Amino acid sequence: MTDDTRSRRSVLAAGGAVAGVAALSACGAEPAPQQPAPDQPPAPSGRSLTPLAAVPVGGAVPVQAPDGRQAIVARPDDSAVVAFDAACTHKGCPVKPEGAELKCPCHGSVFDALSGSVKKGPADRPLASIPVRVEGDQIVTA
Repeated sequence: MTDDTRSRRSVLAAGGAVAGVAALSACGAEPAPQQPAPDQPPAPSGRSLTPLAAVPVGGAVPVQAPDGRQAIVARPDDSAVVAFDAACTHKGCPVKPEGAELKCPCHGSVFDALSGSVKKGPADRPLASIPVRVEGDQIVTA
């Protein structure tokens, strides 16, 4: 084998490796997934998540849990509040409130904002619940 043949093979092999890395990088263009919550310890009790007035009755808002995770707080009726880990149960991307639904921007899963149940897949499990309660004018971890 001549030096020219080895040189061409080296260039072709390097070009293939670069193309493979570029293809893998392009696949990572989705929002960064959040780690699913099931193995996380519960948030400390009594920590404020948001004012009660900030959550519309029948709606939901994104918040940051005391442990740093993204969460969703919803208000099914005037006297009830619920919260969920925002990590989609499909691949962990953070869901976003849109009216009475929570939508995953990565793969299109849709959850009910008031119950956390799956309305549309590919997710097949409800969002992880976070215990909360109303304390004064605040929604706090329970």
